[in-house]
Amino acid sequence: MVVRFGIDVLLERLTQAGGPPPAWRRVGLVTNDAARLGTDATCRTREGLLRAGVPLQRLFGPEHGLIATAIDGARVDDTIDTVTGLPVVSLYGARMRPTAEQLGDLDVLLFDIPDVGARCYTYAWTLFHALQACADVSVPLLVLDRPNPLGGCLHVAEGPVLEKECRSFIGEDDIPLRHSLTLGELARLWQREHWPAAMLEVVPCEGWNRKQAWPAVGRPWIPPSPAMPSFESAIWYPGTCLFEATNLSVGRGTDIPFAQIGAPWLRAEAVIEQVAAEAAQTGAHLRACEFMPAEGPWAGTSCRGIRMLDATPPDGDRSVWIAQTTHPVQLGLALLDAIVRQHPDDFSWAHYPTAANPTGTDHFARLIGRADLHAAMGAQSREDRIGLTAVPDWRERCALARLY
Repeated sequence: MVVRFGIDVLLERLTQAGGPPPAWRRVGLVTNDAARLGTDATCRTREGLLRAGVPLQRLFGPEHGLIATAIDGARVDDTIDTVTGLPVVSLYGARMRPTAEQLGDLDVLLFDIPDVGARCYTYAWTLFHALQACADVSVPLLVLDRPNPLGGCLHVAEGPVLEKECRSFIGEDDIPLRHSLTLGELARLWQREHWPAAMLEVVPCEGWNRKQAWPAVGRPWIPPSPAMPSFESAIWYPGTCLFEATNLSVGRGTDIPFAQIGAPWLRAEAVIEQVAAEAAQTGAHLRACEFMPAEGPWAGTSCRGIRMLDATPPDGDRSVWIAQTTHPVQLGLALLDAIVRQHPDDFSWAHYPTAANPTGTDHFARLIGRADLHAAMGAQSREDRIGLTAVPDWRERCALARLY
């Protein structure tokens, strides 16, 4: 069955109804350039809405800006959209949520941004704040849903679940690091748990099977941010994002950031040998490589690296394998633990300044969701990692929020 995104479903409804609802006199939209129609990847969501007669008055852009090209963590200023001429309010700079004044003259706020299925990817928290802001001023929020590219199998959701003291703009609520939900489902969960009076509606995708990852969607990958140029990067991001808090490179500026990690001093073969058995259990195959990052640690320096590949069997369905077998968080923790063991004198933790965390302190705690785990690296066992990433009550907790 052909997969249609929430935006495609909404546009069909508007066509059948002869246009937008009469109550939609002034409409806001949270979006970026990665939000395209499933039926036409050349058409941005905001263009499709305007063509359908939706009276957009104001756009809101997340981290990386409306055109999704600002570097990671960089402050984004308000601007004017060169495509539509509409004003763009940045939600990653002077503010992280819409103000009452920016919402007060709107009849409805629409939200359509692709996600990658990891807690520390900030688009979910832009939605979190938009939902709260809309609830505060009684403005309806309509979320146009999209598939989780990693699939939605809840048995492979991976913790840790975020603890309260580690909350930040890369994690505002106690959800797992790999959550296996769509943004629409997360919004429904947050409405139930935090803002039951919020006027929330989600337009679901049609034809999406949560037991399959992005390749089965049959749509081109539109990079949602500069360091997510392909689905290959998204597969391993929930685990390799942890290396952003270290002095290793995650391959920013290469073709496959987050699908490889490295440093000039890394003994890649020794690390691979140490974690090979566990890597196989997480659905991954590792091989040594070399790369030169263009950004971040070791920019412009040749790095010895470890490349992550999914270990789909020759006769297997890759989309099913990635959705149901891979455990990127467990793999990321195993690699981190092994590197600390192999390189006690070379490895170090690092600050990671962003607009949301200007000092860059405690970045690992903010990513992993626990304040006590950096000291455990280098002394973990496989059993420790399985216990750490297990989220046995997650399926029950989000049961009523699920749409698929």
